[in-house]
Amino acid sequence: MADFQQNGNIAQFHNLRSRPTEELIYELETFAQSRRISLILPSLFSELEGDALPNILQELKQVTYLHRIIIGLDRADEAQYRHAREFFSVLPQQTTVIWNDSPRMTQIMGRLEALGLAPQEPGKGKNVWGCMGYLISCADSSVMAIHDCDIVTYKREMLDRLVYPVANPTFPYQLSKGFYPRVGQGKLNGRVTRLLVSPLLIALKRTIGDRDYIDYLRAFRYPLSGEMALRTGLLPDLRIPSDWGLEIGVLSEAWRNLGPRQVCQVEIADQYDHKHQELSPEDASQGLSRMSTDICKAIYRKLAADGTVFTPHVFRTLKATYYRSALDLLEAYWADAKMNGLSIDRHAEEQSIELFGENITRAGQLFIENPQETPFIPTWNRVHSADPTLLSDFRAAVAADQEEFGGA
Repeated sequence: MADFQQNGNIAQFHNLRSRPTEELIYELETFAQSRRISLILPSLFSELEGDALPNILQELKQVTYLHRIIIGLDRADEAQYRHAREFFSVLPQQTTVIWNDSPRMTQIMGRLEALGLAPQEPGKGKNVWGCMGYLISCADSSVMAIHDCDIVTYKREMLDRLVYPVANPTFPYQLSKGFYPRVGQGKLNGRVTRLLVSPLLIALKRTIGDRDYIDYLRAFRYPLSGEMALRTGLLPDLRIPSDWGLEIGVLSEAWRNLGPRQVCQVEIADQYDHKHQELSPEDASQGLSRMSTDICKAIYRKLAADGTVFTPHVFRTLKATYYRSALDLLEAYWADAKMNGLSIDRHAEEQSIELFGENITRAGQLFIENPQETPFIPTWNRVHSADPTLLSDFRAAVAADQEEFGGA
């Protein structure tokens, strides 16, 4: 069943469990015969040692419609890369592990730096961007999905439902965004969405007035989810943020490049739990403190690009309005948790709100002080224009790493 949010006309597909999974899989296998489907997994080496990723691989082994799986491996030395090759070898699909820290990949990054086109900082944004470049160079997939490697409650049905809207050739959707209830271990989770993004968008609307972009973001049930699928024709012109604003950045690109009826959101799970970031109030460069600052900057940049003028006075008013909106929402979250038998720590929640409020103005100050900041990694179309052989050399470097360091 689908419905449309009042703001943004973004189609919402709810998981009513009324259709046999086998039928969905059969259709996906049929679609995949003419439009191949690939999956990107951005991974830290440390995630290979956790509890989530081994289960994810066991679930993915059952996915028959996937043509290719690309793993972007960060923070790994040679021995760890060899281990990763062995670890992911259980997958029956065409599987490629990109060793982002290899000497060959370092050389590729050096070419980009010489052109002024290299990602400015390591992290998930750079990892995903590199995986997308590799997929573009393969030129054999019509649909790309992406999800994180720390999902404790992962089931293959999450991927089935995520890719279906963009894999179905009779549907108009170019991008599919996953959503789900953020509940785990008897607690109400999803702090950054609940306590930052939702009240911030309310506060922005009250402070700067109606904006179609704000309504668009508010239409998403879980805008920060790491699960999304899109048609690969979008990839060469996609501008990927290099910081923690990746998910908001991709939605912003969809807003810029697509009509709202080409974007949908899909309920992909009844429950969802993953590794939780620390709040990190003592260090603004880490954890949820860093994430909240980057998300705010991503939203400010997009609004400024659409003509909104920001001043220090606006950010001070925004902080005050946000704080009141967040506390009002906290009352509703507390009641919702109690009605559903979930625990919620109101003191910790208010501490999060206070930190996020500080970071709203901190992000605003950084935004004003650095007007020349280039937060986006260049598009692959621009890279190809500057260095027409880089993509093919990138793919060759990945293949050479696999051949030289083939086993554990």
